[in-house]
Formats: sequence, structure tokens, C-alpha cells
Amino acid sequence: MDMREAGVLMPIASLPSKYGIGAFSKSAYDFVDWLVEAGQRYWQVLPLGPTGYGDSPYQSFSTFAGNPYFIDLEELIRLGYLSYDQCEGYDFGDNPRYIDYEKIYNARYHVLKTAYYQSHILDDEDFRLFVDKQKEWLQDYALYMVIKDLNDGKAWNQWERPLKERQSETMASIREHYSEEIGFYEFQQYLFHQQWMKLKNYANEKGIQIIGDIPIYVAFDSSDAWASPELFEFSEKLMPYCVAGCPPDSFSSTGQLWGNPLYDWKEHKRTHYTWWLKRLNHCFKWYDMVRIDHFRGFDEFYSIPNGDQTAENGSWKKGPGYDIFKQINESLVNAKVIAEDLGYLTETVVELLRQTGYPGMKVLQFAFDSREASDYLPHNYTQNCVVYTGTHDNDTVKGWYRAICPEDKALCNDYLNIQPEDEENIHWHMIRAALSSVAKLAVIPIQDYLGLGSEARINTPSTLGNNWHWRLYSNELDSNLAQRVEHMTKLYGR
Repeated sequence: MDMREAGVLMPIASLPSKYGIGAFSKSAYDFVDWLVEAGQRYWQVLPLGPTGYGDSPYQSFSTFAGNPYFIDLEELIRLGYLSYDQCEGYDFGDNPRYIDYEKIYNARYHVLKTAYYQSHILDDEDFRLFVDKQKEWLQDYALYMVIKDLNDGKAWNQWERPLKERQSETMASIREHYSEEIGFYEFQQYLFHQQWMKLKNYANEKGIQIIGDIPIYVAFDSSDAWASPELFEFSEKLMPYCVAGCPPDSFSSTGQLWGNPLYDWKEHKRTHYTWWLKRLNHCFKWYDMVRIDHFRGFDEFYSIPNGDQTAENGSWKKGPGYDIFKQINESLVNAKVIAEDLGYLTETVVELLRQTGYPGMKVLQFAFDSREASDYLPHNYTQNCVVYTGTHDNDTVKGWYRAICPEDKALCNDYLNIQPEDEENIHWHMIRAALSSVAKLAVIPIQDYLGLGSEARINTPSTLGNNWHWRLYSNELDSNLAQRVEHMTKLYGR
């Protein structure tokens, strides 16, 4: 980042659209146009992978595949793959503010399968070229999803041994007898790729760069873990010895039990981190800049015995350190990376961040702790960082402000010079603090520009059932808001 810039955090799923969940539809292009009008340079999205139980984009069936929920069905109607009546025949949910994942799941694959049969895609040369070019990951992913369907959606450790162990004769038999079903999953990825790259190119041509987000870990229930078990700390029975998470802290007395398998870093080092290089190279085709989640895990990672019900009995183990980033920087020259370095940082993590040169993150909601001094207060920033009012894991600014203790609120009001009669505009005060800081990049969640409360929160970590559901109304972003955002952005030289 060579200049002061600004952007907006807005998940694809949260865009307004006709069929129950945000997609690469007209509303996505309209959002790009709004960003341009608002003087922004970046659009940050959440991970784009296919989601499963819990609907979290951080627990995906593949680190290389795209989420078929984001495929624009209206585009498929225009292509003649579907009819309007065929789309209207399914229930995608009728609440424009809320994603009903159960209804999406029950409807989306049926309508896409109809499109698959009506498209005659297997005769399309572009489709065949795509499948061949992406075969290194796509073959495993499509095969994994077909076998998963044959096993009523069960994770791969619950499959019969020949399937679980990928025995060659069994794999060949599945490919032969279920080639049509495999083609369906390849078709979904082709549509995702075509539509996403078209949208990304539109944004780039308008001067908008895309910031992507990749989790450090992959899900156990994924084609990645199934196809490459040697890359993970698995037993001979292909089960994790330990799983990922975070230790107990002031936010959670029992810690966070994520459950992801841990990497066998010795094997990754032996292969010169080839899998990671392929993963990031794939990401930099999708995104212009990548935020790597849980950067601390490359220095030290928290290892929890598999089977534990909480994260209390875990321990810290040494990660690959700078060795992996030396390989990345040599292989992916000028790759733009944001390091998610939030939380307690040891001296070795700080040193690793310094060695990489990557900008870290500052979250303003973490700044106002009346009990101790905070590195998240803007006067402590260096230029090489990215500042947020909050992230997808935080409450909105208004929701956060209403819930903090009186001492923290007093500190916030004093620091930002907020008078009691102006507390309703807390979101604009926080936005101003972010934009005016020395941080080279400021990214504001769209909910904060809209001044929404806790009802618009995206995710509450370590909880299930009410996350990833929020959506934008189709008429919420107008020129008046764009002009105010553009004015503040320009005022602070971004």
C-alpha cells in the first residue's frame, strides 16, 4: 500500500438478491458502483468456499472451491439454462433481512441440477477447458462431494474403509458409475468461477480492489483433509491427534474449540510448502489482496487433545515461523497480504510480523479498555496497518457501545470527544477515528456506515444457530450516504 486508502467490509452472502442469499447478481454490480460513488478503493469479502453445518465460511468443504449459493440464478435464466418458472417453484425464504440456510440448502441444489441437465454443458469447450485446467483440486473436490452425497452427508471419517482410504479400485469405480454426478459438481464450480471473475474484473475496471479472506486452517470435513491426509497430524486411522482452537481468555472462560485438524508442519517444510503455495496462488487469482486469518498460528499454534469438550487442556506448539513466508515471498512476488494479528501477541509473533513486512490489524472496538493501556488506540498506530471499526466477529459499533461497561464508555467518550447528546452518532465518531488515523488502509463494515445495532451482527464466535444470517435491504445504500462517505474519505486524504 503506497497511499492512504479506504474500503468497506461487505460479505457476498449479505447482498440483497431475489433468491434468498446474496449472489453475483445485479446487486453485486450495484454495490461496486456505490463503492465508486462513495470514493472507496477496496471491497473486503469473507471466505467464498462452500459451507456446511453451521453455515460458517471459515469451515468449508474445500479451500479451493467456491460456494454454489453465490451463483446468480437470474444469469442462468438469461443463458437459457433455467426458466423463470423453474426458479419460482422453490422456496428460498421470504425475509429480505435474513438468510434461511435450511431453505437455501433444500432449494439451491435442485434448481442448479435442473440447470445442469438443461445446459448441455458437457459439450461446451470452455467448460471442458476449465475442468482440465483446475483438475488438480477439482477432481478431488467433485469426487468428495459425490461420495458425501452417497453417504447421506456424513464426514469422510464415517465412510467405509475403501472410500475413506481412497483405495484406487474403489475410486475408479465411483468415477465410472457416477460420472454424471461428478460433472454436476464440476458444473457448479465452472459457473462460480465464470461469474466471480466477471464481477471481480468489473470491480477492478472501476478502480475497486478485492480483499479476500482465508482461514489458516481447513475443515476436517473437507476434500483437502481427505485427499491429502499426510499434510495433517493424523493417526494411522486417519483421525486427528489434536485439533485447533484458542485458550481461555477474558472473552471465554473455556477457550474456543474450533475442531480443525492441525498441520504436520514437518511434512509441509519437506515439500517446500507446495500445498500452501498452490493455495495462495489460487487465492491471488480470486482476490487482489488476501487477509490471512489467525496469523499467530504460524508462530505458535494451540493444540487441543481430540475429543476434549473445551479448549482448557490445550498447549502451545511451535509453528513454521518465517520459513513459510520466506518461501511465499520468493514464489509469489508482490503478493499483498494482511496479517490478522489480533489478540495477545508474544514477542516472537511481533518479530514474525516485522520480518514479513505485512500490515497487521487494528480494531477500534478493542481500544477502549479502561483497565489498561491499549495498542489499538489510534495514537499508537504505525502506518503499516489496517484499521477497522470492527470485524465480522465483532458486534456493530452501536451494539458494542450499548453493551460496554460505564468505565469503558467514559474512556471512549473522552477519547473521541463525544457529548452525551451525541452518543447516537457513535458510529460516525468511530469511523472518523479510523479514517483520520495514520493507518494506510481503513476498512469499515457496511453495518457501521448504516448505523445499525446488534441485530445486524454477522457472527458471535463460539456460538451456533444465529450467525451469518444478516442481509442488506435493496434500498439501504443511496447517494446521500455515498456522498457522506465520500466526503469523510476525501477529508482524511484517502
